[in-house]
Amino acid sequence: MSSVSLVDRVAALQDQKRYEDLHWTGTFEEYLDLVRRNPRVARTAYERLYDMVLSHGTEEYVDSKKKITRYRFFQDEVHEGRDAIFGLDIPLMRLVSVLKAAALRYGTERRIILLHGPVGSSKSTIARLLKKGIEEYSRSPEGALYTYEWTLPEGLRYLTAGQETFSSPMNEEPLKLIPSDVREQAITSLGLERDGFRPYIRGNLNPACRFIFRELMLHYKGDWSKVVRHVRVKRLLLSEEDRIGIGTFQPKDEKNQDSTELTGDINYRRIAEYGSDTDPRAFNFDGEFNVANRGVIEFVEILKLDVAFLYDLLGATQEQKIKPKKFAQTDIDEVIIGHTNEAEYNRLLENKFMEALRDRTVKIDVPYITKLSEEIKIYAKDYNPKKVRGRFIAPHTLEMAAMWAILTRLEDPKKHQLSLLQKLKLFDGKTLPGFTQDSVKELRKEAIREGMEGISPRYIQDKIANCLVSERGQMSINPFMVLNELEGGLRSHSLINNDDQRKRYTELLAVVKQEYEDIVKNEVQRAISADADAIARLCGNYIDNVKAYTQREKVKNPYTGQDEEPDERLMRSIETKIDIPESRKDDFRREIMNYIGALAIEGKQFDYRTNERLYKALELKLFEDQKDSIKLTSLVSQVVDREAQEKIDVVKQRLIRNYGYDEISASDVLTYVASIFARGEMK
Repeated sequence: MSSVSLVDRVAALQDQKRYEDLHWTGTFEEYLDLVRRNPRVARTAYERLYDMVLSHGTEEYVDSKKKITRYRFFQDEVHEGRDAIFGLDIPLMRLVSVLKAAALRYGTERRIILLHGPVGSSKSTIARLLKKGIEEYSRSPEGALYTYEWTLPEGLRYLTAGQETFSSPMNEEPLKLIPSDVREQAITSLGLERDGFRPYIRGNLNPACRFIFRELMLHYKGDWSKVVRHVRVKRLLLSEEDRIGIGTFQPKDEKNQDSTELTGDINYRRIAEYGSDTDPRAFNFDGEFNVANRGVIEFVEILKLDVAFLYDLLGATQEQKIKPKKFAQTDIDEVIIGHTNEAEYNRLLENKFMEALRDRTVKIDVPYITKLSEEIKIYAKDYNPKKVRGRFIAPHTLEMAAMWAILTRLEDPKKHQLSLLQKLKLFDGKTLPGFTQDSVKELRKEAIREGMEGISPRYIQDKIANCLVSERGQMSINPFMVLNELEGGLRSHSLINNDDQRKRYTELLAVVKQEYEDIVKNEVQRAISADADAIARLCGNYIDNVKAYTQREKVKNPYTGQDEEPDERLMRSIETKIDIPESRKDDFRREIMNYIGALAIEGKQFDYRTNERLYKALELKLFEDQKDSIKLTSLVSQVVDREAQEKIDVVKQRLIRNYGYDEISASDVLTYVASIFARGEMK
């Protein structure tokens, strides 16, 4: 195959029509017609960012009687969840509310959005998502925006040192070329308002374009229509890599950084061309504020900024103007986002000289996740069969690591009858006797700083990674390996600065190990008692006896054919498995019969699997009846007879099939639970 044909094949993969759309150019007249058809192309930076978030859709759900809106944009579905944010729907709702208020020009467009929270709480990820989102939105038909450049004939190129074209150095909105004193009238008379949206065009041209505009007006004796014939409008594609519409500023060594990095600097080479350092054409509008115009600027660790930078920042927020060296104040239109950690923010509060900055800041707390199921998603995203090849992660490994992380972030409940683990389960949507959704709301309200302290997800990720590359983790890792690694790392953890905190975290690891023990005991119990026919027979027997008991009847013995009293011993042996006391047995039995009766009225048949408490009780009873025949304790000895081994293999296969274990981890769990049997600790 010739090289030409190969090139042609690659070229055929390109979408030529899309390329043409993305690189559209036209006259100012054509742009006015485009705006008349779709005024939203002239949105402000806040309007565009808010619309971008909404364009991905929303979902609503109720948590503890509170209606929550989940913005799907933050799930990063476009990139398969690479930067997805989990468990922070409420802080993200607050963030989007600020964007909405700013888009409607209610005042927050003149503020710095400050994401504040502990290290590793997704602040940088949120900022990165917004920057990436607006960049991609600018390439879509819905998010299209435009800027302009000057095109000059040879006789006028003295204005641009011989250049035929001169692009707007700050990628400004073309409608700013309409003089400000007639701009509102022009928008009305041209019919640029549509579907309740009216373009809001604030401020004047940047110094360089203002100079060219003024000179052309002089040349054409004030005929604006002739001036704009030298304007070519073009599609603007925001790009962080190309420094177009997206800026990022990160504090460095004070000696190697000055405020010109924000507002631009004089191009000394061009002074010779234009004759003066006060000529705006000899200025590089390449500061972060300049390049971020029409888009977003992110300040990394904003409160580490030197005081010299704060003056520029204050003007940029409140006045929406910047002051380039030796030039008049210049209008900007951009979203300013900063993020900082707890220590830096506390220092800001103590510094009275920083009151002006605090007053111009909208603080949004971004805490750690306090919902177990959401924390698990963070680790499942990075440690799954697709990404971790050749190694098996045993069931509950990520869950136990996440559980410990959440426990370190929760505050002890003020109600003493509630343990920290129970609080974790309530927050995760589980139900506990005596606790309602109102109780959960109360628990959340009483802990003001919950989620602002504790273990970072990064620490958990580091320790899971250590386990995966260790010699023991060459084939698989299990919860005990990870929990031991987490405990060992506490001795050298850089963010734990006192022994009391280290002791508390170690004690919480013991709580998690006990919870894991209970979980695997339960799974082995279920695997042993997973005989559906046997459970159904036991349930039928129990229901027959309960029916006879509640109706004061007798039960026919299927073997002798004799009528006998209900089997109290059988009923109590099942009920005690779920802690039904003697004093409550009648209530529980009536509850079961009422439940069956209600189903019958609806024409439905009773299925024990739909009643979770009864299902659990039946499983535990069946397990108790069968555990001795399985002889699981023989696993801890050296001798296992053939019959016992066959039964153990059946249980192992159930663990693999029903609970996600592999051969090695299923054997490990059975051996571990067997050791508990041997100690006589199984309930």
